[in-house]
Amino acid sequence: MVDVTGSRDCGNSPKNAFAQAVGVAIESGEFLHDAFTADMIWESPNGEVHGSDAIIAALAKVEKPDLIVVEHAITHGKVGATSGVATLASGHKRRFSHVIEFVNTKANKIARVKTYA
Repeated sequence: MVDVTGSRDCGNSPKNAFAQAVGVAIESGEFLHDAFTADMIWESPNGEVHGSDAIIAALAKVEKPDLIVVEHAITHGKVGATSGVATLASGHKRRFSHVIEFVNTKANKIARVKTYA
């Protein structure tokens, strides 16, 4: 189980909290079945992955951290972003930033995520 320290940006914003959940899921290698669409695209330094089956396989290869600290989780309209630090079992710290494109302004389904590490 990954310990998560959430961002203070999420206080009264369900959209910001959702963006944070997406970032935490990606950092911990989890697939959010209710949020990730079947035709979602994930762009990362390792390349571009299309579709839920391929994304599930790619997330399975993510090194699971012991701790995730989300520094910021913000949204506006159809986009959002999360950033922070994931600490691995070895003590190595992995900085992350995920830019999220939602399917619509309700921000409850993900069309694309661009990961910067």
